[in-house]
Amino acid sequence: MLETLGVDAVPVRLPSQLTELVGLIIPGGESTAISKLMDTYGFFDPIRQHHQAGMALWGTCAGAILLAEEVIDSTPGQDSLRLMDIVARRNAFGRQVDSFETDIDFAGVGLYRGVFIRAPWIESVGPSANILAKHADKVVAARQGDMLATVFHPELTGDLRIHRYFVEKVVGSQAR
Repeated sequence: MLETLGVDAVPVRLPSQLTELVGLIIPGGESTAISKLMDTYGFFDPIRQHHQAGMALWGTCAGAILLAEEVIDSTPGQDSLRLMDIVARRNAFGRQVDSFETDIDFAGVGLYRGVFIRAPWIESVGPSANILAKHADKVVAARQGDMLATVFHPELTGDLRIHRYFVEKVVGSQAR
């Protein structure tokens, strides 16, 4: 999807690959497994350092959990980057069979079809972050400066508007 927007995108498998990035998307999946892999390959401190130097971050679903300052219902040994002033609750919308699609009103984007797969929600948003979208009175998207958290999967819709929002508004917001 990023290539469609004219962005050079590369898969990141090692911390050394973070050096040239202006933005990093931490994908969905299983947050405990991603956390343990990030620990095994030594990603936590390099991501924090590159973010502090200006690298924008976007966490989708499990990635949103990994950006959170605090995680409710985390598993033993699960860690997060603790960069974004949000509290995330794992699997808050239910199990895999409870996955769903629905339209949400995303600030700056408009109505958007959200795909929620065993999704977390953002339990609370601190004063440093702003709510961008809600579903059923639960926060499903938030932004804090050059960080974006969505608890749904924009990559599964074919709709480029949230990817464009990340590229233009979140990555583009940083003076480089």
